[in-house]
Amino acid sequence: MLSNVRVVLINTFHPGNIGAAARAMKNMGLSKLYLVEPEEYPSAEADSRAAGAKDLLDSAIVVNTLEEAIADCQLVIGTSARTKRTFDRPLLDARKGAERVVAEAKSGEVAIVFGRETMGLHNHELAQCNYHVYIPANPEYPVLNVSQAIQLLCYEIFMAAENKSYNEIESEYPRHKEMALFYEHLEKVLRLTDFIIPQHEGKVLEKLHRYFNRSRPEKTELNMLRGILTSIEETVVKLKK
Repeated sequence: MLSNVRVVLINTFHPGNIGAAARAMKNMGLSKLYLVEPEEYPSAEADSRAAGAKDLLDSAIVVNTLEEAIADCQLVIGTSARTKRTFDRPLLDARKGAERVVAEAKSGEVAIVFGRETMGLHNHELAQCNYHVYIPANPEYPVLNVSQAIQLLCYEIFMAAENKSYNEIESEYPRHKEMALFYEHLEKVLRLTDFIIPQHEGKVLEKLHRYFNRSRPEKTELNMLRGILTSIEETVVKLKK
């Protein structure tokens, strides 16, 4: 199950944090490391900080975008020290987040996304996540070093797997790339039916993305939604001829 869990680091500035992340992961039985546009990699400092986990660095996958890193994942969890934001997203503490990770990793790929050392994840990156997870800490200073945060979350995941402290999940969820195709189809139909017009687009698409990421349709439900969109699209095209 832990082999289906990947740690994704975005724009990591200090190469030592990449090495420390690899070491933290291997301590807790995780092996998949994805790096999105690291500032410096490969790096001798990363190798040194990894100690006996250099094999994780050697097998790390480097990509250009978050979308590439999570395309085949059914669950994406973004990490943040901020527990209040301007848009709603299901929020879990580290322990509950780990239980969710382990429960879904039995049936598919799961990603835990960590942001930049200085500013964490941007809002548009958090918007691609199904859940946000935070580590309870001193409210006067809740921000952890990224490698420390990785160590704590990996520990919680390891313990959830060891103790089986999670609820079984029977549903099959679509992958991130399948949801991306659905959003493209949805936007196309909404524009075709003039529900969205260029002069007054507002934040309809952003709010719909948020809704579907939060509600998480199962794979069969997503297929039904795609079928409905196709039916509407074909009908409108005929009427406009």
